[in-house]
Amino acid sequence: MTEFNEAELKARLDPLSYAVLREGATERPFTGEYTDTETIGSYRCKVCQNVLFTSETKFHSGCGWPSFYAPTEADAVTLIEDRSLAPRVRTEVRCAKCDSHLGHVFTGEGFDTPTDERWCINSVSLYLEEKA
Repeated sequence: MTEFNEAELKARLDPLSYAVLREGATERPFTGEYTDTETIGSYRCKVCQNVLFTSETKFHSGCGWPSFYAPTEADAVTLIEDRSLAPRVRTEVRCAKCDSHLGHVFTGEGFDTPTDERWCINSVSLYLEEKA
């Protein structure tokens, strides 16, 4: 896992991005830059530039955050059981390269996707590298 100087990251990132990525916060729904974008490209971690998702797996879920049905590679992310809303159990999504918080993944919600998964990701945790 790539290590980062937290003081340098805090200076480089805007306050909301830092709070989400390094402290596990969540941006407000329907406020993120990538919630409704249909731009073709790759979504990378804002901290380490790891490629996490692509526009090909992005879909409109109506939840207020960018939604994907799968990461680029299974090892691009790590999944952690999240009991912060107990008794509800969620699955937290973190970048496998730098351990930054990205969002949560949900299954069995009835979306018409190949995986029946909704990877609900904070826009501020990503940057979109547009396809040329």
